[in-house]
Amino acid sequence: QVQLVESGGGSVQAGDSLRVSCTASGGTFSTYTMGWFRAVSGEEREFVASISRSGNTVYYADSVKGRFTISREDAKNTVTLQMDSLKPEDTAVYYCATGYGYGCYDQEDEYDYWGQGTQVTVSS
Repeated sequence: QVQLVESGGGSVQAGDSLRVSCTASGGTFSTYTMGWFRAVSGEEREFVASISRSGNTVYYADSVKGRFTISREDAKNTVTLQMDSLKPEDTAVYYCATGYGYGCYDQEDEYDYWGQGTQVTVSS
């Protein structure tokens, strides 16, 4: 059983930066593909970014491409989402997810474990 814990959410102004992290326990982190999704209250989760188990491949939603950067540090069992040039429409609960695939995935059913989420609020 893999457990994921997100951290680093908060409230910022438009144009600011914020970093959210996710730490995994209970498995072999280097064998996981990792992803970030987000959800606005009452809506379905949407894909944000994914990084392959090797770390060599990353994939972003068009809405965040060029502003967000996903990275992983296997020695610390951690994946990080660096968010720059934040916009009010980035406001959401951000969820970390992990799966056993080799590539990057933008579909929820490719992921087996999920964190509880961390709130990111961007005001104008």
